[in-house]
Amino acid sequence: MDKELIKQHKISEEEYQEIINILGREPNLLELGVISAMWSEHCSYKSSKKYLNGFPTKAPWVIQGPGENAGVIDIGKGMAAVFKVESHNHPSFIEPFAGAATGVGGIMRDVFTMGARVVAGMNSLKFGNIHDEQIGKRQKYLVKGVVSGISHYGNCMGVPTIGGECAFDECFNGNILVNAFALGTCKIEDIFYAKAEGVGNPVIYVGSKTGRDGLGGAVMASDSFSQADKSLRPTVQIGDPFIEKLLMEACLELFKTDYIIGIQDMGAAGLTSSSFEMAGRSGSGMKLYLDKTPMREEGMSPYELMLSESQERMLICAKKGYEKEIIAIFEKWGLDAAIIGEVSDSGNMELFWHDELVGLIPIEPLSQKAPILDRNTQKPKYLDIIKTYNFSLKSSQQDAFIALLKNENASDKAYIYDQFDSSVQTNTIKADGSLGACSIRVKENQCALAMAIECNSRLNYVDPKIGAAMNVASAGRKVACAGAKPLAISDCLNYGNPQNPEVMWQFAQGCEGIKQACKELNTPVVSGNVSLYNETDGISIFPSPTIVCVGVCEDANKILKSYFSKNTQAIYLLGETKANFAGSLISKILDQQVAGVLDAIDFKEERKLWEFLLKANDMQVLDCANSVGIGGIALTLAKMSAKANLGIIANTNFTNDSLIFDESPTRAIVGVKNEDEFIKLAQTFNIKTTKLGKLNDEEFILDDIKISLADLQKNYFKSFKEFLE
Repeated sequence: MDKELIKQHKISEEEYQEIINILGREPNLLELGVISAMWSEHCSYKSSKKYLNGFPTKAPWVIQGPGENAGVIDIGKGMAAVFKVESHNHPSFIEPFAGAATGVGGIMRDVFTMGARVVAGMNSLKFGNIHDEQIGKRQKYLVKGVVSGISHYGNCMGVPTIGGECAFDECFNGNILVNAFALGTCKIEDIFYAKAEGVGNPVIYVGSKTGRDGLGGAVMASDSFSQADKSLRPTVQIGDPFIEKLLMEACLELFKTDYIIGIQDMGAAGLTSSSFEMAGRSGSGMKLYLDKTPMREEGMSPYELMLSESQERMLICAKKGYEKEIIAIFEKWGLDAAIIGEVSDSGNMELFWHDELVGLIPIEPLSQKAPILDRNTQKPKYLDIIKTYNFSLKSSQQDAFIALLKNENASDKAYIYDQFDSSVQTNTIKADGSLGACSIRVKENQCALAMAIECNSRLNYVDPKIGAAMNVASAGRKVACAGAKPLAISDCLNYGNPQNPEVMWQFAQGCEGIKQACKELNTPVVSGNVSLYNETDGISIFPSPTIVCVGVCEDANKILKSYFSKNTQAIYLLGETKANFAGSLISKILDQQVAGVLDAIDFKEERKLWEFLLKANDMQVLDCANSVGIGGIALTLAKMSAKANLGIIANTNFTNDSLIFDESPTRAIVGVKNEDEFIKLAQTFNIKTTKLGKLNDEEFILDDIKISLADLQKNYFKSFKEFLE
C-alpha cells in the first residue's frame, strides 16, 4: 500500500506491520480506515492505557466502572446515577458552536444509552488570553460560540445545565478545552450495556441518517494541529438536538420492553467503534450490510459509512423476532430504523456492499488488543526554575483585592450560565453558576445528588501529581460543602502532545495523583476520557485533568447553600492556612507567575473535614458552606457576600497580609446558625475553626479591605461581560 496513504491515516510503520500480521495480508483502503480509527489515540488510549491501570474503580456503591459508555453508582432505594465527563476540544477550537454542541450531544447519548434519563449537565471551559489585541478577538469569538453551542443543545434537549467552571490562560491560546458532563438517573434494574451476542440476532441502526460530516473526527482528535489549518472543518460533526430528544425518548421507551440484548452510541469513529466494541465485549462476530445503512447523501462509499461521525445515531443488538416491534417504536418517533447486520460466531467483522465482501477484520485484536505504547518520559526542565519563586504582597490588601475581583478568572460568569436553562425538569435545587457544587433532587427516592466539576490547570503545571490530587480533593470538598457524601468521580484528562517526553511525564504524574487521592478519599473512578495532542504549533497546554465528583444527600431538603443568608449568626473558617501560593491566582495576577512549590495534601485531614461538614449539616447547625479555592479566603468571602446581597465584617488576625489570598487546600468557610452546637461538634472532630466575623449591612470589610456592597457586586458581577464586548 502507498506509504503516503498510510501516513495520512496516522499509522506508524510498526503498526502497519502489526496490521499485516493480524490480517495475514495487506489491508484494503476500507480496512485501513477502520483500523486507523480503532487504533487512534482517541479510541484506543494507546499512549495513556499504561498509566490508567490501577485507578481505584470499586466500592460497594459502584455498579459499573470504566469500560462502558458511562459509570453507574447506587444512590439508594433501587435507584442509580449514570454519569461521565468527556472532551470535545479540537472540534470546538475549529468550529466553536458545532463542536461544543455536539460535545454535549455525545455525552448525553453516553448516558441515556445506559438506560438513564439525562437529568443534569455541567461543563468545564478553558480559553486563552482575551486581552491581547491579536489573540483576544479570536478568543472572545470562541467563548461566545462555545457557550451558544452548549446552551443551544442542552436547552433544546430539555436537560438543565446546572453548573460549571470557566478559566483563562495564555496556554490555551491555541487549544481551548471544552469538557462536557452529563448525569442521568434510572432504576438499577433498568441499566443497559453495550453488547452484541447470540448468533443470528439482528443488528439494527436507529436515529438520524448517515452523512459525510465528522469524517476522520477520531483521527483528527488524535493529532496536534496548526491554527492556520482550515482543512479540518469537515471533521467537525453537525448536531440536531431536536432529533436527539426524539432519540432519547424512543430509546427510553424501548428500554421498557424485553426486545434487545445491548445498545451502543455511535460516537467517535461512528459505526466502526460501536460495532467493534459491542462484538468485542461479547466475544462475537458480526456481519454488516453497509448498503442498507440509512444515508442522507448520494454516492456514499463503505469507507465513508464506517467512519462518518454523523450525530444522533445508535446501534442495537436485538433479540431475533422483535425486529418489527423495535422499528415501529423508532418510526413512531419519526426516526430512521433499519436492520443492517447480524451477530455471528466467526470472531470477524464482515463488511458487505451489495452482497460483496469488501472488508474482513478480526474483531478481538482490533477492539481489545490495540497497541499499548511505552512512550519516553522526562521531568520538565521548567520545574527546577519555577520552584525558586516565592510570593509576597507588594501592594495593599485593598488594591490586590480589587485586581483579583475584576480578573476574568475570578469574576462572576453570569454571561455564560444565564444562557443555560438550569431549572427545566423542575428538579434543580442548587445551580449557583460557578459557586460550589450544584444539586438536583431525585423524586423516586427523595434524595439529592450533588455534583462539582474542578480543573485548576495552574496547580497541575506547578506540580502535576499534587495538582491532580488537589483537583480530586477540591471536587469532593465542594460536594461535601453541599451536604452530600462524595461517592465517585469521572475524569477527563486533558494534556499536550504525548510524543513529547515532558508531557508524558506530566500525564503519568497526574494519573498517580488521581489514583492516590481517589484511594485515600474513597471516591473511585467510574468513567472518564483522555484527551491528548492538545498542542498547536508545538505549544502544549498546561496539564488539565478535569474531575467531576458526584455525591448523595439522603434528604433533598438538607442540601446546603453556598452563600450567606439572614440566618447566618457567625462566619467561620475551617482548616489550616499554610501560606500556599504556588500556582495561585493572586501570583498570576500581580506577578504574572505560575510558579512555586506545592505542599502535599493531607488526605486524612481532608476526609475529616468532609465528615465534619456532613455531620454538621445533618445536625442543621450550618446555614451555608463553601470550599476555599482560587483567590483564597478573600475571594471566597467576596463571592458568598455578593451572591447573598449581604455585607460582612471579618478579621482573620493573620500576621501576614498575603494570607487572605493563600490557596491552601482542605479549607471551607461556613455560615453558622447555631454557634454553640457548632463549636461542640468541631471540638469532637478536632477540626480547627477560626471565627472570622458576622454579617454587615451594606459593606464588605475583611482585614484592611473595605468596599461597599454595591461596589463589590458591580466589580464581581459586571466585569466579565465587559471583557467580552
